[in-house]
Amino acid sequence: MALVGAILPAWGYHRDPPDFVAVGNYFLSFAVGLVGATLFARDNLARRGLRFHLVLACALAAVALSYLALVGPPRASWWRVGGMLMLGFSAGLLNAGLFHALDPAYTADSAGTVNRGGIWYGMGCVAAAMLVEGAFYAPNGMILALMAAVPAVFGIIYTRHTWEALAGAPFAPVREALRDFRSLGAILFALLLFFQFGNEWSIAGWLPLYLCHRVSMSPQGALFALALYWLFLMTGRLGVVALLPSVRHARLLGGSVLAAFFGLLVLNYTDNRFGALTGVFFVGVGYASIYPLVAEAIGRRFSYYHPGFFNGIFSLALLGGLLAPATLGYAASRWGVGVVIGIPLVGTFIVIALLLLIWLESKVTGR
Repeated sequence: MALVGAILPAWGYHRDPPDFVAVGNYFLSFAVGLVGATLFARDNLARRGLRFHLVLACALAAVALSYLALVGPPRASWWRVGGMLMLGFSAGLLNAGLFHALDPAYTADSAGTVNRGGIWYGMGCVAAAMLVEGAFYAPNGMILALMAAVPAVFGIIYTRHTWEALAGAPFAPVREALRDFRSLGAILFALLLFFQFGNEWSIAGWLPLYLCHRVSMSPQGALFALALYWLFLMTGRLGVVALLPSVRHARLLGGSVLAAFFGLLVLNYTDNRFGALTGVFFVGVGYASIYPLVAEAIGRRFSYYHPGFFNGIFSLALLGGLLAPATLGYAASRWGVGVVIGIPLVGTFIVIALLLLIWLESKVTGR
């Protein structure tokens, strides 16, 4: 998933004149594929089982990455849109399958499982960014071919592994999901996740292009900054685990949002490498703890919520992270690359306002 943003400089989108509409199309097709896979995954898991599901996801990912390796520039961008659609579909299948496999661990220790999963996810994102940065002058088809080998290897591993039969997929009943629309707390939490997911993935998808066009950093330097963003997210999660027993969660959450807001301000106004890396540090560290803390709070109030699935009203929240990078592509083509930071800046301000509203709602309702 991190490769979608990292591969863009290797495809030449750091050059002028930039085709930001094509970039928006890539993110949109990836999002459509991921949402479609989520709808398909429920029946597929029930009918074919977890092992078949994971092997299918890995096979499709390997095929999608191999296809993208063959249709890079100078071929028309619409060839790559189809590859991104398949890649998003495989990512959605894999996401659902892995969270099913991890469900016993999540049930036993939800916070610990989310943090460990976030750390491994962050390591993969760092590796993807560093791979593109290290092999930038190699043919971009070679980068994608190397990435295609990863799901292929795991697909072979999954053919040799067995899991216990699924007790039932943790999807919210439709009646329970509709009932959430009458809960102010659920709506506020969903809006919070909507904007926070959008903020995080906007930076992850667009940071390299923003730094190339706005700060005049080299593509390799911009990709290194992206790797640092993921690294700060990952190490920030480790720091959160150490701080949770001794720091009030509300105070930690508020400080994290303010740190991210400050980092975005620095990125918005800087014109040099030092300022860019400083902004990346504060944004990464600030964003690190927001989702785990919010997911924990949601889990206490809404027992059916599971962070790996589109459940109830919270499915709308996940769409923020999927659609925000695509929206930025179309906005940047009209108003310039500055909106890449301007929109998350506004989104982070909205997150602060929503946190205050959630605090007030909890005081009034006593929940």
